Order: sequence, then structure tokens, then C-alpha cells
Amino acid sequence: MPYQRGPWFWGAFSTGDGDRFRVPLRDNKGRRITFNPDPASAEYQKASRAEERAKEKAERGEIAARSKKKNPLARLPFSQACEKYLEERRYELAPLSIRTVQERSRNPKAYFGKRLVNSIDAEDLRQYIVWRKQQKPLRGDAPEISNRTVNMELAFILRLLKRAKRLRLLGDLPKFLKERKDIGRALSPDERARLLKTASLKPEWEIARLAITLALNTTMRSIEIKTLQWRDVDFLARELTIRTSKTEAGRRSIPLNPAGYAAILELRDRAKSWFGSEPLPDWFVFPRGPGQGPKVGANQATVKPDPTKPISSWRSGWRAIRAAAAKGNPEKGIPPMPSLRSFRFHDLRHDAISQLAEGQASDMTIMQIAGHVSRQMLKHYSHIGKEARRKALDSISTPAPPADVQAQQKKVFVTKSVTKEEPGEMLNSQIIEKAGGDDGTRTRGLMRDRHAF
Repeated sequence: MPYQRGPWFWGAFSTGDGDRFRVPLRDNKGRRITFNPDPASAEYQKASRAEERAKEKAERGEIAARSKKKNPLARLPFSQACEKYLEERRYELAPLSIRTVQERSRNPKAYFGKRLVNSIDAEDLRQYIVWRKQQKPLRGDAPEISNRTVNMELAFILRLLKRAKRLRLLGDLPKFLKERKDIGRALSPDERARLLKTASLKPEWEIARLAITLALNTTMRSIEIKTLQWRDVDFLARELTIRTSKTEAGRRSIPLNPAGYAAILELRDRAKSWFGSEPLPDWFVFPRGPGQGPKVGANQATVKPDPTKPISSWRSGWRAIRAAAAKGNPEKGIPPMPSLRSFRFHDLRHDAISQLAEGQASDMTIMQIAGHVSRQMLKHYSHIGKEARRKALDSISTPAPPADVQAQQKKVFVTKSVTKEEPGEMLNSQIIEKAGGDDGTRTRGLMRDRHAF
């Protein structure tokens, strides 16, 4: 619809590609059309026809070529637009974040496929949510896809639509699904002891056991353990330097306690037995197993572990340890612990941070060790046990009043207005505080009158 801008008519419209145009309206001779609010006037009719002509030119790409260059993603099929969008973000994000975004784009690409980005509307997004919730997870025994997974995939679609300048045209967007708040948990002392004892039962679980030990004693994330190199280990200072992490705050130095230092020494002896010499600085503490490694020794023979590449996963060992710890051994009097079946490796970090909090460490100290940016994130990870909270409250407990005072208190009861005593009993003195002055005004001069009886 034509509108006024100064003394002239202007037109504002959008094309099917999602491009928005705002142009001055001109007649057939190229002259500006003077504004007239009367729809029946000749000027208004000329402006309406001029807006239709401008819209047709915009559809043919004859005007506003600059706007056309801004929105190339809107004209592409969704799968192709995803690849282009990911290629643009490759230089902005860390490699791990790129893999995460690629994972979030896989199902949207499968659903929308060759559909043009400019043809997707809010109802299509709602149908995508329904489609995803009807699918079953590829791993695990969950009955449906979690709400968090669907929300992250929906967020990726919205970011892509925003990049294509289509998001503002969709109108009533679907709401994100409600997510669970119990994101992680800490281990009880019995669960922690069971997990560590089970991990030491079989030699094939050695890699997972050492990773568990470091996570429990350093608060390190899985990616931080996998990418740890020997140059990051200071044996004299007994300290680890984290160079690769999820966030900038995650790049930090962590002192090693005795258990963590013993795990590092065991990993060094393990590397010596594999390669016959001290590990090189650029080798990874957890080397990749499959594939041929570097040439070592006098005959330049190759070895199977490749210390120049980080380990890809210890998932099999971790799941086996977790299942065995949860099962227990009833024949030997070891009861099962079903709660360990769903315990995640990342929850070891939750447990370590909670142990620091229960050990009376300050928030700043915990944030520096764990690599947190804010106290809000620290609260997200800390799971203080009931006993720790009980001890904290017991430490500020006031002493109980004497027995004679308790007996006197039992004889007194309070009503809304005054304090009364039981018949036959009389208090020696009583203080009543009355808000306001003698004339009935409230808080006159912000004072309180005291009357003694």
C-alpha cells in the first residue's frame, strides 16, 4: 500500500524471495507522485499502479540489485543453504563447535531437503517439531528424542533463516519445548568408590580408568583430556595447562593432587613401554590406538598407537565399567547400584566441582580450577550434598535457651494484639512498641514510643 514520506508517495513491499523494498513511486514519465490521502484521487490511483509496476520489476530483478545480493541463501534449497551457512561459520567457530553445528543440521536437512529456504514458514517449523518427536533415538533406550535435542536443532534452523533474512517474515514462531532441569548429578561416596574399584578390575579398561581418575581429580572435560599433550604437563610444578577447551575461560592451569599426578605418571610409563623413550612434547597423553604411528627405534619400525593424534573415544570402556559397577556381584555380597546405569562421563566433572564446593573452597577458586566464566554457571554444576548443607546450617545454630526460660516460654501465648499470660501468672515487666506518636499518626518522625509497665 502506498504511504506518505515527505510530500511524496512511497511504496513498501516484499517479494517471494523474502527481499524487502522501499522505493519512491513515479508515474509513467518518471516524475515523483505528490501525496494525496484520498483513495479516490488521481494521485492515489497513480501511486497504486506505480507500486504494482515497481513490484513486478523487483520480481524480475530489475531494481534493488543490492538487496538481492544480501540474501543469496533465501533462493537456495535448504540442504545447499546449510552447507553454505556452515562454510561461512567455519572461520568463526572452533573445530569442535563446527562438528556440533553439523550434527544439529543433519536432521533439518533430511526433513526439508530440496525445499527453498524462502518457502519455509512457521507452520513448517511446527511440523518439524512433531516429526522429530515421533522418531526414536539412534542410541540408548529412550522412548523419544529429548526436548533439548529438538530445541537445539530448531535453534539452528532459526539462525539459518535469520541469516537468509527470512525470520522476521515468519510471524508466529513456535515456542521451544520445555527441558529438564536435572542436567547433571554428583556421585555419593559409595558410588564413587564402586566406580573406581570396578574400573581397576580389567586391564582393557585401563584407558577409561585413567580418564575417569583425571576427570574426578581435575574437573577436566572430556575434550580437554583427549587433547592434552605432554608439553602441557609440568612435572616440576605438578600442573596441567589446558590449551583446548569448550570456552575461552576453559583455557587454564590446574594443579595436580596426588591422585591426578599418579595417573599422569602411569600414563608416562605407559608411553615409555609403547615407544621405548620419553614422550615427545607434541605427543598426546592419550594417543590414538587404531592406525600406524610414527617410525621409532633403530630399524624405523612402526607401532600401532599413534601419539601424534588424540584418542577419539573411550566410550566402550566407560560403558562397560558403568554397567559392571551398576550390576554389582550378588554372589560376593556386592549389591547392585542402578543409579550408575545412567551416569554420564561428563557427570564426573559435576562430581569434582561439587567435591570442591563441599571442601569449603571459595567460588573464585572453583571457577579458576573448573574454567567457569560466571557464578551462575558454577551453580549449574555444583550439587552440594544434604550432609554438607546440614553441617553448614549446624555451624550457625544458636545455643538452646536455659530450662527455666523454656518453661516460662511455654506459659506465654501470643494473639494478634497483645501478649497475655495464663491465669495466676504475672510477668515482672513487659515492653510494648507502638508504631507512631501519641496523636495516632503512623511513624511520626520515624520514632517508636516505648511504654514500661
